[in-house]
Amino acid sequence: MIDAAAHPTGDDAAQALRIAYSPCPNDTFVFHAWAHGLVPEAPRVEVSFADIDVTNGMAERGEFDVLKVSYAVLPWVLDAYALLPCGGALGRGCGPLVLTREAGTGTGADLAGRTVAVPSERSTAYLLFRLWAASQVPGGVGEIVVLPFHDIMPAVRDGRVDAGLVIHEARFTYRNYGLHKLADMGEHWESDTGLPIPLGAIIAKRSLGKARLHALAEAARTSVRMAWDDPAASRSYVLAHSQEMDPAVADQHIGLYVNEFTADLGEDGYAAVRGLLDRAAAEGLVPALSPDALAF
Repeated sequence: MIDAAAHPTGDDAAQALRIAYSPCPNDTFVFHAWAHGLVPEAPRVEVSFADIDVTNGMAERGEFDVLKVSYAVLPWVLDAYALLPCGGALGRGCGPLVLTREAGTGTGADLAGRTVAVPSERSTAYLLFRLWAASQVPGGVGEIVVLPFHDIMPAVRDGRVDAGLVIHEARFTYRNYGLHKLADMGEHWESDTGLPIPLGAIIAKRSLGKARLHALAEAARTSVRMAWDDPAASRSYVLAHSQEMDPAVADQHIGLYVNEFTADLGEDGYAAVRGLLDRAAAEGLVPALSPDALAF
């Protein structure tokens, strides 16, 4: 879906870069200023909205100039795309949750042989889940079912699956569905590594050249800071695309997922990304990264 407010026409359209990110509040909050031409000297962009499982596929096919993707997909796309050091989602206390309809024992044993719904097989959430389940679920889970993230909680509630791996605002709303938290993938990751939780990354085509990549990173960083300086400016844009989300939940969503790592990954952020992908590669879950794969 193209955002008409950020859809250049005429000569501008010929020069605009194609960017895709999700309609979730953290993304629309972060990119509002840039998408609406409010960031001085920023490259012009033509915006499309797509859930992250769709943008992951776009990245693997080499579509679009700039994309919001799962960190888990990076090993498959970093030959063509560079990781930008800002604009993404990484933090503490923001990890995916495993939910069940019944409280059970509250341990990974409850999932042994069970059907689990996940938002995408290439999502960071699923990668974190696989690392957790390898040590916490005796004998492993049963069937994995991929569902759009907004369908997972109803599927668990209605008994169509035994458990669900949820992301985004679901951590604030799962009790409304009468569900129980079995495990928090972020808590497990943080206690095990001491690192923040890498979730969503901003990538741009390497073929744009280093100068353009740096301009893109600066535009994303400035857009983040402008959103913090004047949160009201992006309010209508955020709510228009938040799929009828309660405004209070949208605010919680932004408060959790837009943080200091969004403005700059920094040493801890890069260590978290490298730590996740190196650990997953050691388990044979993703291809191994070269030493300079994350270099910008």
